[in-house]
Amino acid sequence: MPARQLHRIKTITEFHRVRGLPKPQHPLISLVDYASVRHSTENNPISWVFDFYSISLKRDFSAKVIYGQQESDFDEGIMFFIAPGQVLRIEVTSSPTEKHSGWILLVHPDFLWNTPLAQKIAQYEFFDYSVSEALFLSDKEETTIDGILQNMQQEYHSNIDKFSQDVVIAQLELLLTYADRFYHRQFITRKITNHQILGRLEDILTKYFNSDDLARKGLPTVQYIAESLNVSPGYLSSLLKVLTGQSTQQHIHDKLIEKAKGKLAATDLSVSEIAYELGFEHPQSFSRLFKTKTNLSPLEFRESFN
Repeated sequence: MPARQLHRIKTITEFHRVRGLPKPQHPLISLVDYASVRHSTENNPISWVFDFYSISLKRDFSAKVIYGQQESDFDEGIMFFIAPGQVLRIEVTSSPTEKHSGWILLVHPDFLWNTPLAQKIAQYEFFDYSVSEALFLSDKEETTIDGILQNMQQEYHSNIDKFSQDVVIAQLELLLTYADRFYHRQFITRKITNHQILGRLEDILTKYFNSDDLARKGLPTVQYIAESLNVSPGYLSSLLKVLTGQSTQQHIHDKLIEKAKGKLAATDLSVSEIAYELGFEHPQSFSRLFKTKTNLSPLEFRESFN
């Protein structure tokens, strides 16, 4: 079997050319009608890397998309976000004539240069979610997003003046803010799936803290926990913040403190011995974390039981 190709697309103009689209109206931003995008149907699919942001909503597209190490079928309308440098692979399973619809908003980082959004855009964690963690919009939410996109398209298609970039960027930031709001809604409304993740998180932490891995490997990392749950680290932390008010790291620390309290209360082990058993190379680091979490030093906590 031949090696899979990796195709890097550096500019939005190149994306238009490769996908069989007319030249973009603006070299740094483009709203593409997804129905007009040409896809390869070769048996050896190409993996793509873009040097620009891609925000899209796709409907009725019979394909498997691999992104963020996970796979998803586009059998309904979903919205997802790709940051520059992410690897995306599309395996088309339908005939080229099958109907698909939606849109793709392409934004080159140079369009954001010297604007507040250039820095702020990194704070939107959904650019790091895998495709299986895409945003499912209600009809009303999709109407809101479509209205913003129409405003952006109208602005950059009209006569460019000194206000045009500011108007488009303001609309883009509004779109990202709405996406953030809709993701929070999704975390809350998809309760069964999300609470299953919380239950599995507790099980994974309990198993890890009761095993030899803690002393041998140290505290579990956020990456380890996310991989064990088959979600991306950013999605997991965002979900936990909405449902519990705490990040993944805070959940790990809470489990650690719970374990430490048990050892301090029920054993005669020294603080240093407990620290080593909990995976700390330096007991002082354990003591600092314990005091930060409980307002007591480990010895003060132990003395409260005597």
